[in-house]
Order: sequence, then structure tokens, then C-alpha cells
Amino acid sequence: MPSPFPPQLIQALRNARSVTVLTGAGISSESGVPTFRDPQAGLWSRFRPEDLANAAAFRRNPQLVWDWYAWRRSLVADVAPNVGHLALAKLEARVPEFTLLTQNVDGLHSRAGSRNVIELHGSLMRNRCLDENVVVEPAAGDEGRPPKCPRCGGLLRPDVVWFGDPLAPAALTAAQEAAVRCQLFFSVGTSSMVNPAAQLPMLALQGGATVIEINPEPTRISDAVHLSVRGAAGAVLSGLVMVAWPDAV
Repeated sequence: MPSPFPPQLIQALRNARSVTVLTGAGISSESGVPTFRDPQAGLWSRFRPEDLANAAAFRRNPQLVWDWYAWRRSLVADVAPNVGHLALAKLEARVPEFTLLTQNVDGLHSRAGSRNVIELHGSLMRNRCLDENVVVEPAAGDEGRPPKCPRCGGLLRPDVVWFGDPLAPAALTAAQEAAVRCQLFFSVGTSSMVNPAAQLPMLALQGGATVIEINPEPTRISDAVHLSVRGAAGAVLSGLVMVAWPDAV
């Protein structure tokens, strides 16, 4: 099957000094991670994610929200990075300045070997003190649901961005800077509907970057980018790396 990437893009990728990639739920769904909009399973089927993923719900019923996130963590623990995650780790090894921006909270990029990862929406694998707003680990032996902060005794919450939460200013600033200064920008597996992450491809365009979208369906940015490739993230990304660097293993 012919490559969906024109030869000029392959050469540009080989020569690029700076590449930024933004990933969304589409790349992790190929590993079996349910997207936020997928129907809930089991006892969680009677809840909407929007009704659980917010600070008001946590303060009202912290055990319920904690248990839901514990269930989500267990789902992520049972899956592995897919060929798309692995391809991005290989791409990072080939590019002098590579930044991976992700809206996902599952940690699969890091598990695949990516190093310069900015988690725009936080991580399921970390906890944050509700009162002090700092990342902390539960005290040894604390099996509370949720556990308490060993620093101040407050409740620990998942270190993810909830509805109504702002993005971490340092992460957002770093993401914006990576978008503006890169030569190539890839938007992968994201609907480009959730701001402020959805603004990053447009910032890259304004900065003069070549912007490529990889997604099964058209999105709101498809007509604005230089190339929009239809397909699953894993197949397209692994094919791209293989064409650009046939010796990649």
C-alpha cells in the first residue's frame, strides 16, 4: 500500500530539528483504554463521567469518586502501549528537539519509552492533596478511600484535571512554547474540540510549522492543516517512522 505521506514530508521529518506531537484519546483507545465518552461498565453504568470528574462531586462523596478512579486505574494497568506509542518513542530518539503533549492521563507514553512528555490533563497514576494542591504519595499503610495526605491530613485526589479545573500553568505554557517553536507539529487521535489543547495546532500554524493531523475522522482543524491523514494512530505512526527510517526497530 502506498504511503499516505508525500516524499517532501518524509524528507522534512528526517531533517527536522524540532517536532511537537499532540495526542488525544484515539491513540490510547487502540490499547483498549476506554475513552471518556465510552459507556461506563458494571456498577458505574448509572453514572455520567461529568458527574464524577469534578471537585464538587469529590467533596460531596469522596469515596465514590475515589473508587471510580481506582476502577479506571485498574483498567489502565491491564493494558500495554501500542505500536503508536512505541513509534512516537522511536521518533523522539531521532529528533534533536522533541516534545510530546498529551491529553491522556494513562501514562502509556512514558511506559512506551517517551521521555519529554507534558501531561496536559494530569495523570491517573499520581495523587494530589486537595487542600495543598501538591503531588504527594499516601502514607504507608493508609488504605483509606481516599487516603489522607501525610503532610497535612487532608484528602488525596487523583492528579487529573477535572471539569472546572484550570490546566497547570507551567504545563500549558511549555506546551504553547513547544507548539510555536517547532518545525513540524502532529495532531494525533484527538477531536480538536477540547480547549485549550485544541488551540495548540493553530499556534503551530501561526508559528510557521508544518501541521499534520492523523485521525480516523475529519475534525474542526482538518481544513486548516497542511495534511490530514485518515487512519488509526498506531498504523499511521508506525508506517511513518518505518518509511522515514527503514532501519528503525
